[in-house]
Amino acid sequence: MSSVRSRPPFRLVARGLAALALFAVAACSAPVASGINDPYEAENRARHEFNRNLDRALVRPVGKGYVQIVPEPVQQGVGNFASNLGEPSHFVNHLLQGDVEGAVMNTIRFAVNTTVGLGGLIDMAGALGIPEFDTDFGETLYTWGVGEGAYVELPVLGPSTQRDTLGRMVDLFTNPLINTLPDPERYYARGASVAARVGDRGRYSDIVDSILYESADSYAQSRLIYLQNRRFELGGDSADAYEDPYATGTDPNYEDPYDDPYADPYAAE
Repeated sequence: MSSVRSRPPFRLVARGLAALALFAVAACSAPVASGINDPYEAENRARHEFNRNLDRALVRPVGKGYVQIVPEPVQQGVGNFASNLGEPSHFVNHLLQGDVEGAVMNTIRFAVNTTVGLGGLIDMAGALGIPEFDTDFGETLYTWGVGEGAYVELPVLGPSTQRDTLGRMVDLFTNPLINTLPDPERYYARGASVAARVGDRGRYSDIVDSILYESADSYAQSRLIYLQNRRFELGGDSADAYEDPYATGTDPNYEDPYDDPYADPYAAE
């Protein structure tokens, strides 16, 4: 009796994504949302508090220690290596979005940095003027016409939306490189990604601390910043990417109603 070989998980996911793409090719991009859609605010705030406590007890001190102990060239190399490992995932998502240019640029960057850049430790592509074309499955869903959904805060991962949460889950399987690497190389790749994020926490400590620990409402502030940045990414330079709640117009007698610079103008009174 011939044995039945199980298909690798990546192949199954890739085929599923291809099937979804066939149904989505005629879809237009979803309109960029505006305002705040947060029906799960109570639960989100509880998870936000959990994330703050985790950051205070573990992530923040580890991040600061990392940037103080690890030499800057090593930090840069780890960040470059992790970024290079993400190029195959960007390539897959650009194909699913129908963005041939983005897929080609991802391929060139990966080839240059993996060879000339010593496995990705050196960003030679950037030095040669080859731009980054980062993307993710959340953006792929956007191009397929999937709406943003409600705002959610995820444990450990932080701010997100329902669409981006699904995107993050799928992105775990859309990288053909990491999902085909043997052990222990696969864990080295995951470790580099975690180290890069820890390094980011240490390098941008002042900014993150001002949001999490110095604003009047850290939950509302982080929610506003995430939604504005994400909508801007998806909407490009469009004026509709997000509404500017602080716009003063041309009225010389205008008085700013937001005394707290960290207040969320969309939060319920």
